Amino acid sequence: MLVMLGMAVGTGNIWRFPRIAAANDGGTFLIPWLVFLFAWSIPLILTEFAFGKGLRAGPVNGFGKLLGKNYRWMGLWVAFTATAIMFYYSVVTGWCLRFVVAAISGEIPTEIPGAFWGGFEGSWQAVVTHVVMISLAAFVVGKGIKRIEAFGRVLLPILLVLVVILTIRAVTLPNAHLGLNFLFTIDWQGLGDAELWLEALTQNAWDTGAGWGLIVSYAVYTRAKEDTNLKAFLLGFGNNSISLMAGIMVLCTIFSIQPDAASEIVGAGNNGLTFIWVPQLFASMPAGNVFLVIFFLALLFAAFTSLVSMVELATRVLVDWNISRKRAIQYVFAAALLLGLPSALSPEFFNNQDAVWGIGLMLSGLFFAFAVMKFGTAKFRSYYVNTEGSDIRIGKWWDIVIKLVFAEAVVLLIWWLSQTISEEGLVASLDPFMEWSLGTVLAQWALALLIFFAWNRFMNRKEG
Repeated sequence: MLVMLGMAVGTGNIWRFPRIAAANDGGTFLIPWLVFLFAWSIPLILTEFAFGKGLRAGPVNGFGKLLGKNYRWMGLWVAFTATAIMFYYSVVTGWCLRFVVAAISGEIPTEIPGAFWGGFEGSWQAVVTHVVMISLAAFVVGKGIKRIEAFGRVLLPILLVLVVILTIRAVTLPNAHLGLNFLFTIDWQGLGDAELWLEALTQNAWDTGAGWGLIVSYAVYTRAKEDTNLKAFLLGFGNNSISLMAGIMVLCTIFSIQPDAASEIVGAGNNGLTFIWVPQLFASMPAGNVFLVIFFLALLFAAFTSLVSMVELATRVLVDWNISRKRAIQYVFAAALLLGLPSALSPEFFNNQDAVWGIGLMLSGLFFAFAVMKFGTAKFRSYYVNTEGSDIRIGKWWDIVIKLVFAEAVVLLIWWLSQTISEEGLVASLDPFMEWSLGTVLAQWALALLIFFAWNRFMNRKEG
């Protein structure tokens, strides 16, 4: 369970949730965010647990076993999307490592906000930290689930303690109540804003890990009588609890130290909030350097445990193809090392990949929901969800919610793809070489899907 929670809790909880909550009316955002915990995250977590535990395979072979060999390309999409994110997520994890060192050495905060970040982003130092973190992740995964569990038993409790310490410190700052009021005050009329609901759904899709295929790769190791239904709920609530503590921690700090600049800080984006403003904010509080170290340590542990799960997923797929674990981790390590370099060296390339494969996760969630619906929602629930050892029996409500998840995924895809269309119009947005455009998303998706279709057909012919 600790390993699973480590997979779910990542940078999306600690740096994205506070920003998105603040940008969407604070407490008003929490209502749809909680709704989609039950209408997106937990149903997909239950699905992934059932895939791994019942089919004893990663996403690729799992789709093949459930729906037939012609559908393995869907599992390949799920696995590749998470792996493509891994290529640049190791870079993010490296950033966190560098900022831990900078906080300890006193290199941050700087007199000019963002000076350190500006000199680090895209530099050779980002390459070094990327190499260090992907090497550590490969080392952990290389020895199998026992070592992953060993690291989870250590890192997750430490992460939880660090987040609790930071949250307690934040709420004891002068005027911290302003941040709490903002985060927990609900504007009921604001719930009529459709975009608020879409942002809340997106946050659930990105910060719980539901629909990524990561849970499948860990659930393969669960015992036959494991109560995965209970664990699905615990995982969802545990993940969102940490997000909420992160929101309290960040917003109380902002409203205590820089209340007049709150909108500017929140609008600085994920990187701007975390790597530019956080050092400046913590510098203004008593013992700020100590808490700054704690903050970036928590962020590093959250990022690293998520990175490990991505490496394990890619390794699991290769192991399912009868490649030895030792050889599989070598392949994954080499690919991540090389394919992460462009994101380490180029912020533009990083942003492009984050957009393309971040939106691609919506399609992954859609494929999982489609697989359950095609197999038969009631039959899937009976065969793979409500298994022996489950104290919590999942009822017919789940059959309805899975269909809702499919519809939500379609809406999210349409909404996010519409965001890639610039003010210059649809034609201009079809340029596949832009950093952020409809063209670059569709072109990379089309290339990946063509390769996956071709691979699926080749494997079917090869296997007879």
